Amino acid sequence: MVACISSTFFFFLLLLLPHLFPLLPFRQISCAKTDTVTATLSLRDGDGETAIVSSNGTFELGFFSPGQSRNRYVGIWYNSVSPRTVVWVANRQIPLNATSGVFRIVKPGSLVLLDGASNRTVWSINSSRSTRNPVAQLLDSGNLVFRDGDGEADFLWQSFDYPTDTYLPGMNIGRNLLTAHDIYLTSWKSSEDPGTGDYTYSMSLDGYPQNFIMKGSVVMYRSGPWTGSQFSGSPNSRKSPFYEIGFVFNQTEAYFTNQLLDSVLTRATLNPNGVLERTIWVPRTRGWTIYLTVPTDTCDTYKLCGANGQCSIQSSPLCGCLDRFVPKKPSDWVKGDWSGGCVRRMRLSCNGDGFLKYSGIKLPDTKNVWFNQTMTLQECNARCLKNCTCMAYSNLEVRNGCFMWFGDLLDIRLAAKEGQDIYIRLAAPELVSKLSSSEKKRKILTITLLPVAGVLMLTLVIVASYIRWRKHSEPKHEVRRMHNNESNNDEFELPLFDFSTLIKATDSFSAKSKIGEGGYGPVHKGMLDNGHEIAVKRLSKTSTQGHGEFKNEVLCIAKLQHRNLVRMLGCCIEGDDKLLVYEFMPNGSLDTFIFDEAQSRHLDWPKRFQIINGVARGLTYLHHDSRLRIIHRDLKASNILLDSNMEPKISDFGIARSFGGNEIEAKTNIIVGTYGYISPEYAARGLYSVKSDVFSFGVLVLEIVTGKRNTKFCHPDSDVNLVGHAWNLHRECRSIDLVEPHLRDTPSLSASEVLRSIHVALLCVQQRPEDRPSMSSVILMLNNEGVLPQCKQPGFFTEDNTTFYDKAESTNEITITSLVPR
Repeated sequence: MVACISSTFFFFLLLLLPHLFPLLPFRQISCAKTDTVTATLSLRDGDGETAIVSSNGTFELGFFSPGQSRNRYVGIWYNSVSPRTVVWVANRQIPLNATSGVFRIVKPGSLVLLDGASNRTVWSINSSRSTRNPVAQLLDSGNLVFRDGDGEADFLWQSFDYPTDTYLPGMNIGRNLLTAHDIYLTSWKSSEDPGTGDYTYSMSLDGYPQNFIMKGSVVMYRSGPWTGSQFSGSPNSRKSPFYEIGFVFNQTEAYFTNQLLDSVLTRATLNPNGVLERTIWVPRTRGWTIYLTVPTDTCDTYKLCGANGQCSIQSSPLCGCLDRFVPKKPSDWVKGDWSGGCVRRMRLSCNGDGFLKYSGIKLPDTKNVWFNQTMTLQECNARCLKNCTCMAYSNLEVRNGCFMWFGDLLDIRLAAKEGQDIYIRLAAPELVSKLSSSEKKRKILTITLLPVAGVLMLTLVIVASYIRWRKHSEPKHEVRRMHNNESNNDEFELPLFDFSTLIKATDSFSAKSKIGEGGYGPVHKGMLDNGHEIAVKRLSKTSTQGHGEFKNEVLCIAKLQHRNLVRMLGCCIEGDDKLLVYEFMPNGSLDTFIFDEAQSRHLDWPKRFQIINGVARGLTYLHHDSRLRIIHRDLKASNILLDSNMEPKISDFGIARSFGGNEIEAKTNIIVGTYGYISPEYAARGLYSVKSDVFSFGVLVLEIVTGKRNTKFCHPDSDVNLVGHAWNLHRECRSIDLVEPHLRDTPSLSASEVLRSIHVALLCVQQRPEDRPSMSSVILMLNNEGVLPQCKQPGFFTEDNTTFYDKAESTNEITITSLVPR
C-alpha cells in the first residue's frame, strides 16, 4: 500500500518512485485524507513501467502494447501465461501514442489515466460518489475495483461491470434493472487493436431473456432461453467439470454468470470475427485449449430457415419445414433460399384447433413470448387454447413455467439430446392420425359387400404382390439383418433399388457409363426415370473387398447426414451382385484436379481453402457430432468428391470404424488404408483413433496446397517426402514456397490463409497423436487470426520410413501382419 502524505516533499518523492523503480509491484494503492494525488502506474520511454499483481499472483495490471502495435494501453492480463493474454482494457478507444503515461487516483474519488506528455485525461471511471479514502485494488478474480478504504464493502466501481471482449469466472452478463446498466462483451477490432469491434455478446430482455451475438444491429446467433440447466437446444451449454453457468432473474436484475468449480484458468472471449470461444489453460502444454465455441455450426445461424422452418445439421439440405408445414415459396427453397420460411398445410380456424407435440428442438426466439414462471403445463395449454393468436406453448423450464408464442416461430433447430418439447397449434384435421372405430367398421362392411368380381380382382392383386415380394425379399432382409447385428435400438431404413432399374439407368453398366474404379470395384454414372443422376458402385468379383466392406459402408453412411459427406441413396443385392447407389458428383474426385497440371488451374486458392474447410467440417461431424464416433481410416484425395459448386464430400466408408460411449481408440492386427496417409501409431502398432484421421487430413492439406502427392514427391537434394519438405521450409520461414507456382502470383491468393493452412497441417501430422489437434480445433485455427501452437517434428519425416512397410508385409511376431493398399 502506498499512502499519500500531505508534505510536498514526500508527495513529489512518491511521484518519482515509479521512475526510480520501474518494476516495483504495487498490489494496492490508496489515498489518505488529503487533496493530493497518487501516481500508481507510470510509463516512461516505452519500456520502463510498474505493475500491480493480484494477491494470488494470477492477474497483473499495467501498460501493454498488443502485437506489433506501438500504441499503449492500460490492461489486465494473466501474470504467468505466455504469450500475454489480455482480459480487460481501460483506454481501448483512446490509446496512448506517447512514451509516458500515469494511472492514478484523483480526489474526491476517481481513477484516471493521464497522457504523460500533455497531462490530458485519456480515460477515467464514471463513479459519481465521493469518498474520503479511495482505494483501487486488483482482486484475485481479475476484477479491478474502486472502493472506500474506510471499511465499506460496496464497490464504487468495478471493471467486471465494464468488460471488453473477455468473460471471466465471477463476471455477469445482463442488466441491472434499477440503473438500466447493461453488462456485455464487445470484440476487439483486430488482434492488434483492442478498440470496439463489430460484434457484441449481450443479453436481450425483449420477451424472455436470451443471449445474442450481434454484428452491429444484425443478430448472428441466439443462445435460446435458459431451461434451468442449459440454454435451449445448445450442446455448448452442457454441464462442465470446470465451471457452472447460473441465471438470475428478478425485479432488480437479470444476468447470466459462471463460477469456477476447479482451480483452472478459463475464459470466454468474443473474437474479432464474431465467435465466442471458451478456452482452458493447460499447464503441461503451456497453451490455451479450445473447450467450446458458439456459433457451433451452420444451424446456429440466426433465422437460417425462416419462419416455422427447422435446421438440422445432419440433413441435406440443412433446412426443412416443421411437420405439417410446407415451404411458403417452394421455388425459392429449390434454389437454397430458405428465408421465406414455412406455413401450415391447413389454415387455423381457432375453434377446434389443437396442439401437436414436437420434441428435441431448440425453442423458438422468445422475443415476443408471454411467460409465467409458476404456471403448470396444463394451465399453459388451457390459456393458449383460449387465445386464437397463441401459436405455441412450452414449459419455461424443464418441469414448470409457461411460454406462449404469438406469431411466427423463428430460429428453430433440431437438437435431439439438448432440445425441449413444444406444442404447436394446428388445424383439427391435421391432428387426426388414425381412422375412428366407426369409420373402420364402415370400411370393412363396404369391402365385405363387394361383388364377386371385385373379390377375384383383389385376389389377383394379392397374388401378384406376393410374387413381387418374394422376388425382392432377400435383399431387403439381408440389409435389415446387417443392421440388427449391429444395433437393435436405432431406426434403420435404406431404400432398395431393383437390379433392373440400375441396369436401365447405367445402360447395362456399359463402358461408356463407367466413371471410375477403386478397391471396391467400378463406379458407373446412371440416370433414373425421374431425371436424377446417380453414381452406382458395383462390387467387383475380383475385388479384395467383399461382404464385410459392403455391410460396413451401408451401416456407416445410412446413419450419417452432413453436407460434407457423400449421400447414399440406397443399395441393391441381387444374387452375387452387391451395389451401392449414391448422389452423383459432377466434378469427380479431388485427386483429378490437384494432381493434374491442366485441371489444377481450375482450382484457385479460395476454392482450395473452401475444400480444406469442407473436409474439416465433415471430419468434425464424424468425430464429434454424429450419433456414433466414426473413424474413416482412408481419408485421401481420391475419396473426396466434388459437387457442382466444388463443395467437398467425404466418401468410401468401406473400412471405417465406429466407436460408442467413451471409446477413444482401438487396435487391429490388419493394417488397411493408403500408403502416405496412414498415421505412425496405426502403421507401427495397429492403434487407430480420431487422431489417425487428423494425420491423414494434414497430409491432404499439404497436397491441396502444393498440388503434389506425398508418396510421389521427390526432393532433388534430400530424401524427405512432402511432409518432411514442408517441415523444413516451415522451420526456415519459407512455407510460402510450397504453393503451386501458378497460384503464387494470382490476385486471389491469401498469403495469410496459405501460411495458416500449412501450419495447421503440420500440427495435424505431428508424430504423437496427443500432440495433434482435434478437428473442431482445426476449423477454428483455420478461420481465426489467433496465435497458433508451435509445431513438433512430423511423423514419417523422410522416405526412409517406408522400410517399415516392407517389414509389415512379411510374417513375424509383431502384431502387424499385413498391409492392404487401397
